[in-house]
Amino acid sequence: MADKTALVTGGGSGIGRSICLRLAGEGARVLALDLNLEAAQRTRDLIQESNGIASAYACDVSDHQQVTEVVRDIVAETDVDILVNNAGIPHIGNVEHTSEADLDRLYGVNIKGVYNLLAAVIPSMKSRRSGLIINLSSIAATRGLTDRFAYSMTKGAVRAMTYSIAKDYIDFGIRCNCISPARVHTPFVDKFLAENYPDNRDEMFARLSNSQPIGRMGTADEVAGLVAYLCSDDASFITGTDIPIDGGFLTLNT
Repeated sequence: MADKTALVTGGGSGIGRSICLRLAGEGARVLALDLNLEAAQRTRDLIQESNGIASAYACDVSDHQQVTEVVRDIVAETDVDILVNNAGIPHIGNVEHTSEADLDRLYGVNIKGVYNLLAAVIPSMKSRRSGLIINLSSIAATRGLTDRFAYSMTKGAVRAMTYSIAKDYIDFGIRCNCISPARVHTPFVDKFLAENYPDNRDEMFARLSNSQPIGRMGTADEVAGLVAYLCSDDASFITGTDIPIDGGFLTLNT
């Protein structure tokens, strides 16, 4: 990926940080966007410590004007060859335990946030007739999961947007795919267990791990590896596709 520039949202932690580090390791210049500037700067520093090239930006992906301004400043200096829409927030609850505020918050980040970046980046890709977009969806987009009403809704929308973008811009040399992970071990999982199961954390960790047929959670680095493949020339025949990375969850669970 030498001479490629990759913009990654939510690049300050978890899966987003792993994606940034992996793409930088493949030779890309990485632009890490995150609501938390210090977290994005830490990702930048890790890349630079390994002699990679990276920049950090504070950006609330749910804020259309802010996204437009940040991307405008970026494209004034460099082409964005790769866009990874990774930023997202979780929610646990069925419809009775999903407030209007919950719904609006998830919509703002998980759906509108993806739209905002697409709307800001695609015009420059279109003018160059070249670009690659990876959206982070979830197995929740296609499988009914307990207490994931609003989250599942947003990830289903991400999947649908992926198909639409791939169809509308295929003649402009833009490929668009999405990745649907099952449960991945991130700081969010550790925080959730610490807050909700302080007395039996290990038991709950094992239960969550065993919900994947493979017997464990995925890792952020494994998701990053799939992103790197889809960004490579080896994947040049893949577009308009949702690829699960789920330890067999969708096909092997009975």
